[in-house]
Amino acid sequence: MAPLPDKPTAPRTWPEGEALLAALSPAMVDLMDELASTMFCAKDVTGRYVLVNRVFVARTTERSRRTVLGRRATDLFVAQLAERYDQQDAEVLRTGRPLRNELELIRRLGGTPGWFLTSKLPVHDGAGRLVGLVSVSQDLREDDADDASMDSMARLVAGIEARLGQSLTVADLAALAGCTPAVLDRRVRRVFSLSPRQLVLRARVDRAAEMLAATDSPIAEIAVVTGFYDQPAFTRTFARLTGETPSSFRRRARR
Repeated sequence: MAPLPDKPTAPRTWPEGEALLAALSPAMVDLMDELASTMFCAKDVTGRYVLVNRVFVARTTERSRRTVLGRRATDLFVAQLAERYDQQDAEVLRTGRPLRNELELIRRLGGTPGWFLTSKLPVHDGAGRLVGLVSVSQDLREDDADDASMDSMARLVAGIEARLGQSLTVADLAALAGCTPAVLDRRVRRVFSLSPRQLVLRARVDRAAEMLAATDSPIAEIAVVTGFYDQPAFTRTFARLTGETPSSFRRRARR
């Protein structure tokens, strides 16, 4: 295989790609290329790849960034994966809401599938216009967790998202994951580097942040929907984990 270029390749010239590139931090782009086990890409509003790192290229059938840039998922991945990526992208671009820690299988070079945690964030320019999205997919290597563990974690994450407003005990979480509490703790720490309780808390704060930014729902209502005891408890926890109160977060998100 020919060596991949050492530095990110400038995108081919097209208006949507230029708009996205102008909105991205060059330092962030350079940093993404240093990642050894995390795929990174930036896609414009038409679905074309504007930037990718070396790990991303290695997960396609191509050998260089030059042959990836300007193309779409359907050109680079098997149909089932490309359709999934397009659906994720369309939802992020339609709603303006991030996709966080989506468990998924991504086919590796040579056809071997591997588990990844994928997050996607919308990108806006200085005028607030949506110009595309950025995506990272962290490689959860086979020696970190077996398929049974990852399947268990996928069920757990889906269950937590569906029951955020409810009180969830460790026994409840273990039932969602289909394992004992002791096995649950080991699997969650191995996959997410969090305790089960921390995983639930992060899911609640993530959902609350999305609602604060995208809806006019009262903060007290958001607290209840995301499973906090009351608004003061929500405010304390949110401020501790994000460094700002829900009100200040909402104001900043809507500037």
